[in-house]
Amino acid sequence: MGRKPTLDPENWADFRAQSHAALDAAIDHMEGRSGQPVWQPVPENIRKSLQQELPLEGQPRAALCKRIAQDFLPYNVGNTHARFFGWVHGAGTPDGLIPEMFTAAMNANLGGRDHVAIDVEKQVIDWCRQMFSFPESAGGLVVSGTSMATLIALKSAREKHGGLGLRASGLQGGPRLVGYASTQAHSCIARTFDILGLGKDALRAIPVDGDYRMDVAALRAAIERDLADGLQPFCVIGTAGTVNVGSVDPLRELADIAGEFDLWLHVDGAFGALAVLNSRTRDLLEGIERSTSIAFDFHKWMHVNYDAGFVLIRRAEDQRRAFSERPDYLEGAARGLAAGNPWFCEYGPELSRGFRALKIWYHLSRFGTRRIGEKIADNCDQAQALAGMVRRANGLELLAPVALNITCFRAVPDGLDAVALDDLNARIVVALQERGLAAPSTTRLGGKLAIRVNITNHRTQIADLEFLVARVLELAKGLA
Repeated sequence: MGRKPTLDPENWADFRAQSHAALDAAIDHMEGRSGQPVWQPVPENIRKSLQQELPLEGQPRAALCKRIAQDFLPYNVGNTHARFFGWVHGAGTPDGLIPEMFTAAMNANLGGRDHVAIDVEKQVIDWCRQMFSFPESAGGLVVSGTSMATLIALKSAREKHGGLGLRASGLQGGPRLVGYASTQAHSCIARTFDILGLGKDALRAIPVDGDYRMDVAALRAAIERDLADGLQPFCVIGTAGTVNVGSVDPLRELADIAGEFDLWLHVDGAFGALAVLNSRTRDLLEGIERSTSIAFDFHKWMHVNYDAGFVLIRRAEDQRRAFSERPDYLEGAARGLAAGNPWFCEYGPELSRGFRALKIWYHLSRFGTRRIGEKIADNCDQAQALAGMVRRANGLELLAPVALNITCFRAVPDGLDAVALDDLNARIVVALQERGLAAPSTTRLGGKLAIRVNITNHRTQIADLEFLVARVLELAKGLA
C-alpha cells in the first residue's frame, strides 16, 4: 500500500513562496495603515461571499491568501490606526506577526505535561508577579482576557471564603455570599457573579465620588449592614481604570478595609493596572500590590496581539484548590511527557489551552517594560492635552476629570436643549466613524451623552487629537 496523503504541503517550496507572499501582504497592510480610513463598513458583496455552503473540496492556497488580503484586511475594526479612540482596544505591533508564526508551528497545548511552552508561561507568570510586587507564593494563568481572569479570581475567592464544600454541594444552605464593586465597575463583574451561581443581586453597587472613584465610607456602611443582616461578605472588587472615564478606585483604602473584614480584594485592572510600568503613573495605583488578585489584559495597553489576558493571585494554592481535577487519564508522572506537575489545567476551567504565552514573552523581551511604560505615560499626557484643547475650544464641554487615558467631552453649540445635544453628539461620532476620520465611542455621564476618547494606542500623536477636535467642531456646525 502506498503512503496516504496528509494535510502537509505537497510542494514545500511552493508553500514557502506563498507564505512569504502572504507575510509581505500583511506587512504592506500594516505599513500603509495610516493612509487608510480608520474604519469602513464591510461591502455587501463581501458579506454575501461569507454566506456560502460548507466547502466539501479545498481551494488553492494562493487564491485564499489573495482573498484575505483584498477582502478582509481593509475592513478590520480599526484599532491598528492612530485615530482609533473607541472602547479600550490595544493597537498591536508589526512584531506581533513573528511569535504568531512560531506559535502556529509549535501548535502547543498548555493544559499540562512537560514541554518548553509550559516553561515559557511560567516565565511570564513570574514576570507578572515581579511587575506587581507580589510574593513568591503568587501564581497566575494566561487567559483570553479580563472576563475569564475575573471568573478565575472570584471563583478562587468563593472557595477560599465559602469553603471547598461548595465544589461538591454547590450553593446550598449556609450564609449567602455577597461582594462589593463601584457603580462604575465593568459588567463582567456582575456576569461573573451570575456564572458562579451567586446571583447578580449578591454584588452590591457602591456609589462613587465626584471623580468616579468608589466611596469608601459607603463601602464600609454596606459591609456592616450585610453583616448585621446575617450575610457573609467575601470580596471587594476595586477598579484600576474604569471603562467610562479611566478612574482608579482608592486601592490603598480598599486594601485596609479588606484586611479589617478579612475579605478578598480583587482588582479589575484590564488596562489601568499596567500604569505600574511607569514612574509617572505608578503612584495612581498605590495599594494594588496589597490586593489578593489582579485581572488585566496584555492585549490592551501593552499592545500584545489579541487575545492575551492574565490573572495574578497572591497565593497560587488558593487558585489550585478552586479548580484542580485530575482524572485517571490525566494522571501525572515523575518522568516523561506526563511529568511537569502541577499542570496548568488545575488552575482554571480550560483543559485545552493555546500557547498565548509566547507572544507575551516575545513582546516583553522585544520591547522591555521601560519602553512600554513610556508609551503608557505618553497616552496619559495626550489625554490631558486633549482635555486642554476641549477647555480652550469655544463650543466644547469637558464632562469628566481625566484620571488616566480617557477624555470625555461633547459639542455644545448654542440653542440646543438636552435631547438635541445628545442626538447631535451621537451623530457626530457616527459621522467620524463612517467617514473614516476617527473612531471614538460614546458613553453617558451625569445623564449626558459624551464623546468618549480612549487613548490606548502607541501610534497616536498630538496632531491626531488636534485633527479630532477640528473635525468635531466642523461636524457640530454642519449637523446641528
